[in-house]
Amino acid sequence: MMKIRKTQSILRKAKLTLTALAVMMTALSGTVFAADPLATINSLSDFIFSAIKAIGFILLGFGVVQIGLSLKSHDASQRANGFLTFFGGVIIAFAKDILDMIM
Repeated sequence: MMKIRKTQSILRKAKLTLTALAVMMTALSGTVFAADPLATINSLSDFIFSAIKAIGFILLGFGVVQIGLSLKSHDASQRANGFLTFFGGVIIAFAKDILDMIM
């Protein structure tokens, strides 16, 4: 008999605790508004284009070094590769600006 009352008391406390928890979760929940999805996509696009611009400037610098070394050694094929790398770096570095002008 004593065991049954003890179990009933534990179950009553558990029921009261779960009811209070359910009321608190319902009362304390607020409305959450999502961020503007276009702003998120635009910031991701800006990040990607800034990474591409950095790669373009690295290639541009490497092209300048190649051109300088080819002028020192009088190597025509290295000079051609240097100019190709330089102009490729310019195009990659300013890809977003070029695309903005086209559109």
